[in-house]
Amino acid sequence: MRSTHQFHAHGSRATGKNVVDIMKTYFGFALADSMFNGDCTINRCSLSVEEVKERVARGVESCCNPSHKATIDAMTARYGIEVAIPETPPRVSLGSGDSVIVMGVRGLPRLTDRHEYTEEEIAKASFLFAEYRVS
Repeated sequence: MRSTHQFHAHGSRATGKNVVDIMKTYFGFALADSMFNGDCTINRCSLSVEEVKERVARGVESCCNPSHKATIDAMTARYGIEVAIPETPPRVSLGSGDSVIVMGVRGLPRLTDRHEYTEEEIAKASFLFAEYRVS
């Protein structure tokens, strides 16, 4: 079942995007207020795994940190979704039409003495995806 939420973010006024700018889709683990350019309306949509696969296949810009490698590898192992991890994540700046796909994971333990999750840990974890689109 798909749920959609809409909310309005307030911030300092910023110059709008030029009409010729290309809309971007990012992929990450969290939102930050600094990602949004000034006042905007943000629509949140829950995504199925299939919808995430489609969007990733169309192209996303990863804003994941190298420290997220084990979690990205767990997503890849479970769902076959591959997202690159840049050496240095981009500075995300979401303007009208841009979006960020956020993956939330519950049930994976903190990795303190190893660098990857077991198949059993991945199978027990829950992965949720949502897209936040700016208008």
